Amino acid sequence: MTAQLDDQGRLRHLLSLDGLPRPILEDLLARAQALADGAARGGTDLRHVLAGKAVCTLFFEPSTRTRCSFALAAQRLGADLLSFDASTASTTKGEADLDTLKTLEAMGVHAFVVRHGRDGAVAELAAAAGPGTALLNAGDGRNQHPTQGLLDMLTLRQAKGGDFASLKVVIVGDVKHSRVARSDVQALRALGCGEIRVCGPAALLPDDDTLDGCITGHDLDAMLDGVDAAIMLRLQRERMADGLVASLDAYHRDYGLTARRLRRAEADAIVMHPGPMNRGVEITDEVADGPQSRVLQQVANGVAVRMAVLEALLA
Repeated sequence: MTAQLDDQGRLRHLLSLDGLPRPILEDLLARAQALADGAARGGTDLRHVLAGKAVCTLFFEPSTRTRCSFALAAQRLGADLLSFDASTASTTKGEADLDTLKTLEAMGVHAFVVRHGRDGAVAELAAAAGPGTALLNAGDGRNQHPTQGLLDMLTLRQAKGGDFASLKVVIVGDVKHSRVARSDVQALRALGCGEIRVCGPAALLPDDDTLDGCITGHDLDAMLDGVDAAIMLRLQRERMADGLVASLDAYHRDYGLTARRLRRAEADAIVMHPGPMNRGVEITDEVADGPQSRVLQQVANGVAVRMAVLEALLA
């Protein structure tokens, strides 16, 4: 039993995909798929689901896609939405994160969608939350980003069907510092993906047990051979200051996804990217905007996935 589940095995928090039972993941994906059309249209038929519930987006780091996606998801389920911006809140006066949580909890907030720069910060807040409060990890440090992992799996499922055992997926780039990569690997592993490949410079691959069971390598051309999907990761340019990447040009030469390289994958392979994209670095315009790209579909799926998660936790 993990801290994410209650004593009946249901979700109480969503902090990580690591260790979540496969049936829970599959149920969330199935529900998100059922919600996908309505989420895209912005229909109002589900606004009764979370009527009277208050959801706070508690972001200590900047965000565009995740924050807006969660806000839309909460509103389309009828929740009251509070938006917290750490740059203009009492945290700038020295208020502790836990005090901020408890203050808003005392106002009657039922769920907190938290993005934080420190690994494990959301789990610490969840441990201190009251029994009726749900915490959703919207990205903590380089640790976890579970709803991004779910929306990536939904995008893959829509393109390739539910039999993950037959799939070969490659994750490319700065895996070491990517919370998205960790959540994607955990989800792919839990759903029984046939082959998980991970490719990047040696300095940008983790040296812990994150990649257990994965095929790792540094030759992108070889790692693309026959894959059904390529998940490209943002090169975190600040890592260049640490000497982990020689130059943007060198990175693009060795690890940038071009149309020529993509031809090594299966003809119907899809390309994903969590955004924001560094065009001309990890991916070219031709690929990002091409027929195999599912980048905007991922964004759209984010609303449906986050609706499914909020519903599971609060409805």
